Amino acid sequence: MQKNRILIVDDEPDIVEALQTRLEQENFECLTAYDGNGGLELARAQKPDLIILDIMLPNLDGYKVCRLLKFQKELMRIPIIMLTARDKAEDRLLGEQTGVDYYMTKPFSMDKLVAKIKQFLV
Repeated sequence: MQKNRILIVDDEPDIVEALQTRLEQENFECLTAYDGNGGLELARAQKPDLIILDIMLPNLDGYKVCRLLKFQKELMRIPIIMLTARDKAEDRLLGEQTGVDYYMTKPFSMDKLVAKIKQFLV
C-alpha cells in the first residue's frame, strides 16, 4: 500500500524535523521545504496528498503559496493546513480567503494535528 505524502513547508528546522519524525511514525511519507518558492516547486513536482504550510516564509509567504496552488487545476484539491504563530482574526480570514482548508496556530498539539491530517486523508 502506498503511503500518503505530506509536504511540510516551514522555515523553522526544529518544527520541520518534529513534524517529519511524528508523521513518519504515523506511516506518512514526508517532503520538506524551508521557503515559499521551494514549497511551491515541490508541490507542483510531487503533488502531495496534503500540505502543512507556515505563513511567514522567506521569498513567498504562505498566503501566496496557498493562492497559487489553489489556482492550479491539478493542485487545487490538495488539502492545506496552515500552521502558524499568527492567530489574529484577520490572519485567519486571510487564510480562508486564500483557500486554506484548516488553520492551526503555534504552539500546537501534535496529536490534534495528526488527527486533523487523518481526517483529510481517510
